[in-house]
Amino acid sequence: MAQKRSSSGPSQRQLRVGELIRRTLSDALMRGEVHDPDLNRISITVGEVVTSSDLRVATAYILPLGGEGAEEALSALRRNRHELRRLVSKAMTMKYSPELRFQIDQTFERMDHTRRLFENEQVQKDIAAPDEEE
Repeated sequence: MAQKRSSSGPSQRQLRVGELIRRTLSDALMRGEVHDPDLNRISITVGEVVTSSDLRVATAYILPLGGEGAEEALSALRRNRHELRRLVSKAMTMKYSPELRFQIDQTFERMDHTRRLFENEQVQKDIAAPDEEE
């Protein structure tokens, strides 16, 4: 009898496909392969690509170098998503080319927020409190 997989995280295939798409997008953007001068003048980092379980949708988390002009970069990527999809599909040997979606990568903001929380005096007291009680 087939065993059901747990939905604890992405499958190995999802991870491999996401990484292939990330590298392909990064290379295409770095080399300026998209025919859009607005997009080619922005240096964009593709931090992660998350794919849906059926591999039909891929969400790329991006951030322009220095974090400035994120909305402009997002708009340019969304305008050129069909050309980017074509470039990605050429690099892949899959039955379907995934629909590309783009989001701003919030990872660095979350890390900064967490760092600020840990630097807070009250949080430092709370962290130290369990050790002092023992």
